[in-house]
Amino acid sequence: MSELRKAKTEKPYFITLTVVGWIDIFTRSVYSEIVLDSFEYCRINKNMENFCYVIMPSHIHFISRNLDEKMQDILRDLKAYTARQIINLIETENYESRRDWLLHMFSYFAKSRQQNEKYQFWQKTSHPTELTSNSMFDQKRYYIHNNP
Repeated sequence: MSELRKAKTEKPYFITLTVVGWIDIFTRSVYSEIVLDSFEYCRINKNMENFCYVIMPSHIHFISRNLDEKMQDILRDLKAYTARQIINLIETENYESRRDWLLHMFSYFAKSRQQNEKYQFWQKTSHPTELTSNSMFDQKRYYIHNNP
């Protein structure tokens, strides 16, 4: 995540997580369930408060805040965990018809980043936008609720 865009306050943030190459991965509910389970884990264990979210085929929008830890730390852990879990499912389960192509693409995107050993699932940036007013919050909430 860009140093200039790190979430630093207790205010809510509008956050977007995007799969590399805008790959349509969340067309399978099993991958969406990993994200939802991770949101729940962060709610219970990391005091992350989610106000709303939408899971699109290749990205996720949500409004969230945290009162205990730095939001960028939670986002880092959330992205790392969900990426590992989804890639593990792709590697080990037989129901993914695009398995070889997906692993090839995640490997391809990892080659451009030294910090990735084998695969890159999420784009590095998550563009947290601090929602400093009720009107900003309402605008982003409306956007999330009215996404197709």
